[in-house]
Amino acid sequence: MLLKLLSIGDVVGPSAMAALTKKLWSIRSQLSADVCVVNAENAAEGNGLEGHAANLLLQGGADVITSGNHIWRKREIRDYLRTHDRVLRPANYPAGAPGSGYTIIDVSGYKLLVINALGTMYLEALDDPFRTIDGILERESGRYDLAALDFHAEATSEKMAIGRYFDGRIAMIWGTHTHCPTADARIFPGGSGYITDIGFTGPDESILGVKIPIILKKMTTKLPERFDVADGPISMSGALFTYDTDTRRCTGVQGITGWRIGE
Repeated sequence: MLLKLLSIGDVVGPSAMAALTKKLWSIRSQLSADVCVVNAENAAEGNGLEGHAANLLLQGGADVITSGNHIWRKREIRDYLRTHDRVLRPANYPAGAPGSGYTIIDVSGYKLLVINALGTMYLEALDDPFRTIDGILERESGRYDLAALDFHAEATSEKMAIGRYFDGRIAMIWGTHTHCPTADARIFPGGSGYITDIGFTGPDESILGVKIPIILKKMTTKLPERFDVADGPISMSGALFTYDTDTRRCTGVQGITGWRIGE
């Protein structure tokens, strides 16, 4: 049996979130996706994620929502994470942080372990992601059939190292955070599908989702600026993974870039 997982890159701003929730079920149908994981750590105005937005995404076609270093921007998300196991914060935050960094869901009769972890190169000095993910795989051994990982990280080298380290143990591995999709979708020797970064879902006429003049002013003057989400047409980026349950290997990884989902 072939299972298809659709991963969608960082949703930026309320308009992108609304556009995605309107189109996601039809996109899943078009791609024959059995399961969908959406990174939504930037879905709220000014970064972060709010509970009502997470609910809309889950109703609109997301099976699991992942996040990253901006997950704590909205204080209300702390209580939400305590009671919603399909919305994840990075697993390598300290144990006292609300919520969980992984969940197990049923997909067509198979148990899928979805993990969310944060890189530590050029980001916060959290627990070692290699050791954290190793611990999750060991702790949940026997309770899942295949695993997927959203690794939210800045450095491409760290993302690639994670991919190589978990090749053959995590079926589908993708990177988020930089908002720039990479052209290196591939299947590693151990059978894991991999792509360094799946890009972002948000306004086309922007710099990583933010209004262009704001970023240009910040970079040319070196003065702080408020990052306002850009307006205009919205496109989706992500990746589609195909996994063979008989051979227990990925058979395909397709990068998805620039899919127009809203005006």
